[in-house]
Amino acid sequence: MTLTDGQWTALKNLGEKASGQPVDWINIADARALTELGLAARNREGWTITAAGSAALQAGEPEG
Repeated sequence: MTLTDGQWTALKNLGEKASGQPVDWINIADARALTELGLAARNREGWTITAAGSAALQAGEPEG
């Protein structure tokens, strides 16, 4: 799976948000793209990272 730089930033921010850290704003277009990929979800509190998103973060950002 290939993510744009913005999508990786959004995914990292969602991971930090899930661990209780303060984060910068999350680009809605990037968050929507992550949702379509199953890496994020939208609920009443905002965007959240999914288990698949957490696994992608642990796998690390691909080079290039």
